Amino acid sequence: MTRNDKTPTVQTTGHEWDGIEELNNPLPRWWLWVFYATIVWGIWYTIAYPAWPMISGATAGYLGFSTRGDVATDIAAAEEARSGLMEKLAAVDLTQLPQDPDLQAFAVSAGASVFRANCAQCHGAGAAGNMSGGFPNLLDDDWLWGGSITDVAATVTNGVRNDSSPDARWSQMPAFGEMLEPADIDAVVNHVLAISGQEHDAALAEKGAQVFADNCTGCHGEDGHGMREVGAPNLTDAVWLYGGTPEKLKETVTYARFGIMPAWSEQFRPANGLSQAEINAVAAYVHGLGGGE
Repeated sequence: MTRNDKTPTVQTTGHEWDGIEELNNPLPRWWLWVFYATIVWGIWYTIAYPAWPMISGATAGYLGFSTRGDVATDIAAAEEARSGLMEKLAAVDLTQLPQDPDLQAFAVSAGASVFRANCAQCHGAGAAGNMSGGFPNLLDDDWLWGGSITDVAATVTNGVRNDSSPDARWSQMPAFGEMLEPADIDAVVNHVLAISGQEHDAALAEKGAQVFADNCTGCHGEDGHGMREVGAPNLTDAVWLYGGTPEKLKETVTYARFGIMPAWSEQFRPANGLSQAEINAVAAYVHGLGGGE
């Protein structure tokens, strides 16, 4: 307020700006009581709930409250609620799963979660694979080891070319760069381009047919349609695990490929493996993506 001839009834704070002084009015009593109450409440809260950081944790609080404990309780309740379905899923004959629509719906839903947590890192969130890493597309109908639901479950259980499971899917393509002349490699690459319907050099393809017959038919078959028994891919379609360009094909023939998939059964991975129910669930999910046979 601006001083006048009257003596103010309220003292000032001593602050003055251009003749304007700040009155030192007391705070409303109700506001003070609320402020004091919040202080008391704050002290009580830090005693009752986890609050003060210590060397290896925080004070627990006399109420014993724990958000982690609440989450663990909720998880345990959810696990108990679905335990019956998980037991049923672990024992089911996968070929008969469609006969139980409720169990199948549960399996696909659970399998989606298993896939996102364990498989999406390689095969992609949408299961379309990754050609640069040699991770197969699980959406098409081109399966190296078979696309039936039982084949998928067996692949998930034992993996591919690993040292964990004695029943792992296993095959090995030789590096033909150590066995064939560069001209022969160029010829057989053109033969593969020809049988897969791509642009090619006809003269080289004709020569490559003999190279193919001498070196490749044992696994890929005389017509190049592949052999699932040894995981040899079909070379006549447009599906390529590592790429079907002349450059990629030459690289594959010269140096070979050796992709590895871990065995996911908890029998071989005690720390972070999948239970039989989880394997059956993810097999049902993958089989239902559109490419399962």
